[in-house]
Amino acid sequence: MKVNARSLMVLPVVALVLASAAAAPARSASAPLADGWKPRPAQWHDTVTRKDLAIRMSDGKILRGDLTLPATADGKAVKQKLPVLVTITPYNKRLPIGTNSGALLGTNVPADYFVDRGYAELWVDARGTGSSEGRWSAFGERENKDAGEVVTWAHRQPWSNGKVGMQGGSYLGIEQLFAAEQQPPGLKAIFPTVPSADPYRDVTAAGGELDAGFLPQWFMLVSAAGAIPPAFSLTDPRSALTMAVDHLAGGVGGTLPEVLSGVLGGDVAYDGPYWAERKPITRIDKVKVPTFIIGGEYDIFQRGEPLLFEGIQRNGTPVKFIDGPWNHLQAGSGRGKEFGAAGYGSLAELELRWFDHWIMGQDTGLDQIAPVTYYEQGTGRWVRTQKWIASDLSAKTFKLSGSSTAAVRPGGLTTGTTTPGRSTLQPLPVSGLCTRSTDQWTGGLASAVLNDLPCWTDNRLNDATGLTFDSAPATKTLRLQGPIDAHLYVSTSTGDGMLSLAVEDVAPDGGVHRITGGWESISQRALDKKRSRYLDGKMIQPWHPFLKSTRKDLTPGTIAPVDVEIFPTGAAIRPGHRLRLAVEGFDVPHLAPLPDGGLKTLGPMTIYTGGDHPSSVTMPVRE
Repeated sequence: MKVNARSLMVLPVVALVLASAAAAPARSASAPLADGWKPRPAQWHDTVTRKDLAIRMSDGKILRGDLTLPATADGKAVKQKLPVLVTITPYNKRLPIGTNSGALLGTNVPADYFVDRGYAELWVDARGTGSSEGRWSAFGERENKDAGEVVTWAHRQPWSNGKVGMQGGSYLGIEQLFAAEQQPPGLKAIFPTVPSADPYRDVTAAGGELDAGFLPQWFMLVSAAGAIPPAFSLTDPRSALTMAVDHLAGGVGGTLPEVLSGVLGGDVAYDGPYWAERKPITRIDKVKVPTFIIGGEYDIFQRGEPLLFEGIQRNGTPVKFIDGPWNHLQAGSGRGKEFGAAGYGSLAELELRWFDHWIMGQDTGLDQIAPVTYYEQGTGRWVRTQKWIASDLSAKTFKLSGSSTAAVRPGGLTTGTTTPGRSTLQPLPVSGLCTRSTDQWTGGLASAVLNDLPCWTDNRLNDATGLTFDSAPATKTLRLQGPIDAHLYVSTSTGDGMLSLAVEDVAPDGGVHRITGGWESISQRALDKKRSRYLDGKMIQPWHPFLKSTRKDLTPGTIAPVDVEIFPTGAAIRPGHRLRLAVEGFDVPHLAPLPDGGLKTLGPMTIYTGGDHPSSVTMPVRE
């Protein structure tokens, strides 16, 4: 096969589509659910699509949208005005990954599922992507304003009854939050799957180290999708030329410099003004429309999804949250193997139930769906609560004890008396290479392509590359749920280093299940205690500024505490199992150090325990 530049750009798209095809299909939407609710049948069985409608923004730029309407048997659109479901995508609405036909980065809803049930669907290319004019700058101020203006446009069209909902996953889910924050007229409900609260902390620079797993493939995906000529090139060549010039200018003068700034350690590598306008969480109090969030315990936005739910719930706005054992592809498409096991049906059924209630005004029994439903790793049961950090949770601290030697012996993890110790951590650039972390931070692509590797579910080989600290076998079930803080006393020979932590479940047979992880650059250890989170007076979620001005090397040989934010989850350590904290100095291919600190990450670090250096792990537990 002859390979040229264009085919190379399309390869990431092809790989992702193949990964999507390999996922298990969703359950058909027909059977009544456990609570008795049954999705209504289709009203129509034909559709008609109007392609590349011009949607003019307030600055004069034209975005393009495809509108699908139910049709009569003669192929003509029905005449009545309909509620509209809007989706804004950067992945080109012409591609399978940017439509509703089993979309990889949209939804796993059957084609025309909602249109057949009386909704109009409008898929719009985000500014500077697909067929839309303008310069692409992901979640920049102008793009966020576009989201609200698109909803307003849909609200006012002659084929619309004025009621609008929004749907879609990942980028498409984040767009919903930015639209809702603007409170556009007609917006009645949103259904974001796997959205981000704070893209910097959630994915771009976990712990102050740059993501090297997901973001490169994502950037290539958007770039490849944007290289496809628009459908209106022959009918409106002037607009097509304007769009092409805008896309080129956006790449050369906008997105590409932004990416390079992060890679080269510029302003984008730190949590400054660039990221301030790209965080839905900072304006979440303005979201006043009913919101249903789907998250994943192995998702790239694992950290932020509960925060979004909590922020909307504080507003007094109707909100639901399901957090399952899914990576980004599985959760975003509704193809996770446990999706139906949550008890609410397929993703299509759940969305229909949500929109039919808030947009159609039907009683779909939403009070039967708990505000929070999460999968408990270790037992496989689904837990239903009223809040993410519920009143029956308390903070529990496990103290690190004694010394650990890589691949030889673990240290201790105890709630009792500790033994002073010191453990040498030699960073190995292969740590993390074949783990659930790799799968998580490639968006689920790794396991979709190489799904038989045992290292996706057993972390014992990776643990041998670092230090481990184990509890005694549990005598009763320990249930943990929420964010976790690891407070470690550390010294380094180089002034910097990266702590990659995993909270794990060690089975009696030695198998190791990685529950969740956290990361922290030693030079970015500065802590904002006022913005950190506490339970029972104990820190459970540290907050680091991650500014260029707060970055400071640790004097070699000096011992200092470093708080590591371990991402939130839900799990149970059953009787006979051990709780483990694993510590490595790399997480490959997930994270890469900033250029000016790269060699410093290769130097050995020392972890101190007990006595004057009470290293510990604190987590919310249900006892």
